Amino acid sequence: MRLKDGDMDENLRQPYEGQLIKFTNVVKGWQARWFILNPESGTLEYYLSESDKHERARGFIQLAGAVISPSDEDPYTFTVSPAAGESYKLRATDTRDRQMWLNRLRVVAEMHTRAIAHNHPPLAPREHRNVGGGGTGGSQPPSSTPFMGLAVLDAFTQVAEVLEEARRQHSVLATAIEDMPSYGKD
Repeated sequence: MRLKDGDMDENLRQPYEGQLIKFTNVVKGWQARWFILNPESGTLEYYLSESDKHERARGFIQLAGAVISPSDEDPYTFTVSPAAGESYKLRATDTRDRQMWLNRLRVVAEMHTRAIAHNHPPLAPREHRNVGGGGTGGSQPPSSTPFMGLAVLDAFTQVAEVLEEARRQHSVLATAIEDMPSYGKD
């Protein structure tokens, strides 16, 4: 049985941080890093150490559309594979810690994936034309939209609602003006 948004444990939506071991590369292998999960922005950031967390992050992953999966190689390792970009192979200190990270990461990823899907419905297919007649090919590659935090997405939704209400009131006003009697015309 899947939980609805309102039923999810609010603790899983709170910022979370701690040390994980990150697979860096074949030469350097596994390196301890300090990770911060930010549910508001939908990101997982990492720093060299806990003392560096007030500086600029060394790296981050946008979790919207990400797949978070436990590894089969041992009970401590898991992978965070974003919709775009490099995957992080991470190792927790124990199985309980791994499960805490998996649960929290999955909740945040699902929350941001749903928010983007809700606020950005699929576009209707349209024909692409090469304006100007020159060159080859008929379409330009789509530009990528940067990921936004939930606060920004909520703000856009509120603006859309205000604009729709203004459009409705404009229509009512226009109808009222048209229905007014005209004076001074013969």
